[in-house]
Amino acid sequence: MNLVICFLFLLTVHRIPRRRLFVVATTILGATTSANASDLTVSMTNEITAKQLRQHVSRLAETIGERNVFRPQALRAAQEYIEATWRGQGYEIATQEYSVNGVRSANLEVTRTGVRYPEQIILIGAHYDSVYGSPGANDNGSGVAALLELSRLFVRVEPEKSVRFAAFTNEEPPFYATDQQGSAVYARHARKRGDDIRFMVALETIGSYSNSPSSQSYPPLFRFFYPDKGNFIAFVSNFSSRHVMRDLVRAFRASTDFPVEHVATFAAIPGVSWSDHRSFWHQDYDALMITDTAFYRYPYYHSSEDTPDKLNYDEFANMTNGLFRALLLLVGRVD
Repeated sequence: MNLVICFLFLLTVHRIPRRRLFVVATTILGATTSANASDLTVSMTNEITAKQLRQHVSRLAETIGERNVFRPQALRAAQEYIEATWRGQGYEIATQEYSVNGVRSANLEVTRTGVRYPEQIILIGAHYDSVYGSPGANDNGSGVAALLELSRLFVRVEPEKSVRFAAFTNEEPPFYATDQQGSAVYARHARKRGDDIRFMVALETIGSYSNSPSSQSYPPLFRFFYPDKGNFIAFVSNFSSRHVMRDLVRAFRASTDFPVEHVATFAAIPGVSWSDHRSFWHQDYDALMITDTAFYRYPYYHSSEDTPDKLNYDEFANMTNGLFRALLLLVGRVD
């Protein structure tokens, strides 16, 4: 890495002081109509629990197990579980089907339509397939579990902007970064339809946390700026999406004390673009990834040992509840 690139990298590392009061957060975000005592009441009375997240992860990674086009019945079973869960929450499901290697594949979406600005969409997505040879508890049963619980909580509020939840297929190799990746199919159609997606959030491997020293590793140079304990959630974007990433970080810090780190940096750095947000960058949408940093922390990444017992569900639940409250700040809420 030459001196110019090092200098640019240093510019991307930006720490934002914690803002724990909603009054301060709403001044920064311009969201005074949504951040009030009733938001706290909604989030506290309908919290996501560790038990709920564990149930979703166990169903996907234990009962169903490895799920991809090489095990099409399992991939279909995962799809049906997501569909059944969303129907139980009262959503109408839109299905986007296509064929990969002769196997029927499907992206799924549901929408909590905005009351004031229905055309403005905040998209939350997670892939439900797992890599070949892995049951995929953290990658990406954890992302799907959070997706299903966030959609459940949004049923009980009336957002100003629309909140769309998408479950993507075929994120894992050999389909990653190809036209057959589920999110790539979805993003192309969204752009063709003219969907006004204000930003997209990819939930990717978000269930592993540790307070042990040296439990966190990084690409070169990052270790000089970030903690060595893998107890935080990371918000990651490219340079063009850094403004929405920072808005969400500010909202998250205003909503919870859960540790969070963030970076806007080069997509070529290993791991930075390795999820469904990449597909939206390629269609000129703002997008970011929320992650526990995957292989930089989780030793069972893409292995047969990525099983439900490896995740920290209490911390996972704390983080996801904070994310729900942060999203409320950004989408607004009609009382």
